[in-house]
Amino acid sequence: MVVPRVQAAIATAFGDEFRGTDPVIRPSQFADIQINAALALARKVGLPPRDAAARIVEALDLDGVCSLVEISGPGFINLTFDGTWIEELLNAPTAASTTTPAGAGGDRHAPLHRVVVDYSSPNVAKEMHVGHLRTTVVGDSLVRVMEALGHTVIRQNHIGDWGTPFGMLIEHWLEVGEDSPEAALLVDDPSAFYQAARAKFDASTEEPDGFATRARLRVVALQGGDPETFAVWERLVAQSKRYFNAIYAMLGISLTDDHIAGESSYDAHLAQLCQELEERGIARISEGALCTFPAGFTGREGDPLPLIIRKSDGGYGYGTTDLATIRYRVRELQADRVLYVVGAPQNVHLRMVMATARDAGWLPDTVEATHVQIGNVLGEDGKILKSRAGNPVKLMALLQEAVDRARAVIDANRPELSDEERAVTARQVGIGAVKYADLSTGHDTEYVFDFDRMLALSGNTGPYVQYAAARIRSILRKAGALEQHEAAAGTAPAATIAVVEPAERALALHLLEYDATLRKVAELLEPHRLCAYLFELAQLFTSFYDQCPVLKAEDTVRESRLALCGLVLRRLSAGLDLLGIETPENM
Repeated sequence: MVVPRVQAAIATAFGDEFRGTDPVIRPSQFADIQINAALALARKVGLPPRDAAARIVEALDLDGVCSLVEISGPGFINLTFDGTWIEELLNAPTAASTTTPAGAGGDRHAPLHRVVVDYSSPNVAKEMHVGHLRTTVVGDSLVRVMEALGHTVIRQNHIGDWGTPFGMLIEHWLEVGEDSPEAALLVDDPSAFYQAARAKFDASTEEPDGFATRARLRVVALQGGDPETFAVWERLVAQSKRYFNAIYAMLGISLTDDHIAGESSYDAHLAQLCQELEERGIARISEGALCTFPAGFTGREGDPLPLIIRKSDGGYGYGTTDLATIRYRVRELQADRVLYVVGAPQNVHLRMVMATARDAGWLPDTVEATHVQIGNVLGEDGKILKSRAGNPVKLMALLQEAVDRARAVIDANRPELSDEERAVTARQVGIGAVKYADLSTGHDTEYVFDFDRMLALSGNTGPYVQYAAARIRSILRKAGALEQHEAAAGTAPAATIAVVEPAERALALHLLEYDATLRKVAELLEPHRLCAYLFELAQLFTSFYDQCPVLKAEDTVRESRLALCGLVLRRLSAGLDLLGIETPENM
């Protein structure tokens, strides 16, 4: 809200080289906010902190914004905002909008980017498990936030749809038949189909003409473009897409078939890519394989760490397809920014790919490439979450259990709702709880999967935030004003909002931080910041409603507070939507 003004004042006071200083802003018991910038700058500019703070205050342009600006303590700057200014912002049409204005959240000078986001990335003919949850949910939230800020976002679902395992899968498909119950497992239980093929492969490795031999030959046929083999491969992929889409529909993910760009997409370019790297001296033969050795990567013994571009048997691996991918995203998709929402264990691999791409000139310095590292989901024992049998937990089963648990609570607490209403609400709350628990944790950290905590109506949980929105809907419904206030999205509030009481002021100031929060999420790639914002908004609304009567207030005050309630509802709903979470009508 005031950060650009503070940064401009710092640049005026100390020079343009300090323009990018990011001041620390926090609430204060003595003012609306407290700015801590002078302490960090004091040493750099050779001034005592209070003198540095005085220079910043002298350059601050806050006419009509603040009623009081004070220096306190060792060099803090306390700002008290003018009530009229707060009310003007709250009553402007942009405050009631459910999306941010064009131009990166209303900042006309913030650049807009063309962003490619690689996320989800399941494997054909394999079950999506809990490990896919975070890459899918975090990636989808990031693309939603960036689109809301006005960036052009290109979703890329880099599915595993090529390589050696497909010889085994295709051969198994041909043996069981397209119309068999076994083939149907690709949609209903893809892991069972894969495991059956793997079992046949492992049991026949010593047989000269057995299944394993035929599977290996099938790989050669697939890579050679054999029509029958390729047709079966297409059917395998089509069946798996049906399964992926069922998961995405359950989760409310915005990925579609149009966003799929699997490993097979790049197969025709891999030989030329290897040739180019070798001719330019970036790749060389090492122990029979073609490798690059980007600077700064070493093994345990200190030897240069290789990125294998072509295996010793002539096959290609992840390094090859990932290089082809990043080259395509820069050249063809014209990305300014490429994000890889991928598990943390892939960090070294992805950094080596990026380093090789920069050496080759495929990833220029003008393009940002970032690995958005995804931490593990843990069980109560602190280890990676697995089933009782020791296998990865199937994602569909996990999601269904969340919905079932939510339904049991709703059935008990809201029996007056129709069966259909309870079913819809259970899905919204159950799925929302799982997604929020994931998104409210730093994406690069681990967290323990705990249904009881996720579904709790207290604390920083999805149901708590959803309940705040449902509660506001109930208030507006009782006032006969729900439709009026919901229709106000994108226009000025339904009534003029007056900010008088301290609880109104605290709520109003937090509402005005929405766009700045979204910009931080997009800049730092941290959806948990939006969760924290929504949680605090729900808390501040509860304090406001407890301290400031709404339905029983006198006419003018009542209409003002109802309009404030409507604005909070639209912010909660819009913020949850950017997390990919629905807002229930009732809870």
